[in-house]
Amino acid sequence: MHADVHHLLHTVTSAELHAAAGEFRLPRTSLRTRVGWTLVEVGLRLTTQSREATAATPRATAFHPA
Repeated sequence: MHADVHHLLHTVTSAELHAAAGEFRLPRTSLRTRVGWTLVEVGLRLTTQSREATAATPRATAFHPA
């Protein structure tokens, strides 16, 4: 294939891929919003883990020697 034709096909294909990828991009959010939602997610994970940990371990009962 001639180099000019190859370059032209590459340019057209690249433009099509860039246009298709633009449809899947998420809207940009501010750093403050992303950090806030990350902290919410971490907090939810911590509370879920603590509930699972307390439910999995039996409660200690007071030992009364006879």
